[in-house]
Amino acid sequence: MAEKRNYNKKPVSPAPVAPNEFGKLPPQAPELEEDVLGAIMLEKDAYASIADILKPDFFYKTAHQKIYEAVVDLALHQNPIDMHTVTEMLRKKGTLDEVGGPYYITLLTSRVSSAAHLIYHSQIIVQKYLARELIRMASDVQTKAFDEKMDVDDLMQETEAKLFEITQQNLKKDVVQINPVIEEARKRMKEAANRDGASGIPSGFTELDKITSGWQKSDLIIIAARPAMGKTAFVLSMTKNMAVDFNMPVALFSLEMSNVQLVNRLLMNVCNLEGEKIKNGELTKDEWTKFDRDVTSLYDAPIYVDDTPSLSIFELRSKARRLVKEHNVQCIIIDYLQLMNASGMSFGSREQEVSIISRSLKGLAKELDMPIIALSQLNRGLESRATTDKSDGKRPQLSDLRESGAIEQDADMVCFIHRPEYYGMKTDKDGNSTEGIAEIIIAKHRNGAVGDVRLKFKNVYAKFLNLTVDIDPFASQGYATFKSKLNGDEAAPDFYAQPEMRSNPDYLKPAPIGGSNNNNEVPF
Repeated sequence: MAEKRNYNKKPVSPAPVAPNEFGKLPPQAPELEEDVLGAIMLEKDAYASIADILKPDFFYKTAHQKIYEAVVDLALHQNPIDMHTVTEMLRKKGTLDEVGGPYYITLLTSRVSSAAHLIYHSQIIVQKYLARELIRMASDVQTKAFDEKMDVDDLMQETEAKLFEITQQNLKKDVVQINPVIEEARKRMKEAANRDGASGIPSGFTELDKITSGWQKSDLIIIAARPAMGKTAFVLSMTKNMAVDFNMPVALFSLEMSNVQLVNRLLMNVCNLEGEKIKNGELTKDEWTKFDRDVTSLYDAPIYVDDTPSLSIFELRSKARRLVKEHNVQCIIIDYLQLMNASGMSFGSREQEVSIISRSLKGLAKELDMPIIALSQLNRGLESRATTDKSDGKRPQLSDLRESGAIEQDADMVCFIHRPEYYGMKTDKDGNSTEGIAEIIIAKHRNGAVGDVRLKFKNVYAKFLNLTVDIDPFASQGYATFKSKLNGDEAAPDFYAQPEMRSNPDYLKPAPIGGSNNNNEVPF
């Protein structure tokens, strides 16, 4: 028998689908927003505990944004915060009906019984907001990436700037009780005592370290000078001292020169060879021997060079974090500040951009807890100042800093490099010779004294030295110095490797014929 079919049977409708089963909703927590607003209006001091955590824009629902704005306005005028005052403030603003009227305000306070979990709930709201901002940014970047007219490099800079802004919103530091801070200060004092008073990273220049106690953590140090004063030579000498002599990892960001040019300058410094010989390679056999001997000190030195041109503050921040994580870098040097940019942000003037850069560098120094040394140019107005016999009008001043007074304000220390010899001044006001002398002028020192430090400057080697130390007198002739095993003793120390010998002219005087030294020993 054939099966009968029921043509009047209604089709079974599919089961209802949850709204978010196949679609996606923006990250949100409206229930927690209601709990937070209700707790703020319920307890007297609740708002004070989350005032630095939440902003009106962090709320997902527009109504909640407007209610929180009313709470902020009440707090600014030091008025009590409860459901009646909030309702009245919304009525004054004309937004009471938009948020749901007095009934909705009353409903918020009825949802909670206390503000026990207020801070935790507020942090969740912040996380949801940041997630929404990342989604919005990613969507915008995706749209622009499909636009063939859009320059990819510009888009990357813009993206980095937006990501930087989002990251900055999440940088919060809690208030700490003073006890652990005291212990940290005590620890650094002990470290300074073990390093002869240098609590920071030593520069290798004795007199300079006496004033600064070394470059201090979280400090922004500006080293400024006019062109040809030796800014790069100074930081390269300092980099060599820190990395080679003290084994301190250093990162050097060179925006002006390529990494090969920078290393060539460093080779001049270490090997005591003229720049022309380094560039053309025309070295004698003895000079090659000396070069091969001296360059070994640079191998495996913890020096990290980056020659990215027109480096942005956002690129610097990401690279610095990676260098600290991977190589434990303890100092960052930037050559030089005015060549940096803050691309991706809009500014009314170059001064505003430099101001943002200097402020960001100070923030980065605090975040990484390390000194950041940035070179800076000076205004041309210094060159037009008059110079007399009694006063040096060419000495730099804080007002000579180029493009922005914010550099002076943000920096913890401002140092100038000044060479009177460059301006034809053979002697200083005290009658001392200025030939081969460079002055490091500490014009601002937030945590210490100011003053002048005199260093020796070897222009031919682009090298700064302590006044009491000299370089090998035979270096320019390419002579190599070797150790001796006379009398069957152990190898004598390298004569010119000893600073006290190099600085003592008596060691360089020839012994009298047939004579002896004070110890009645043969003078060799």
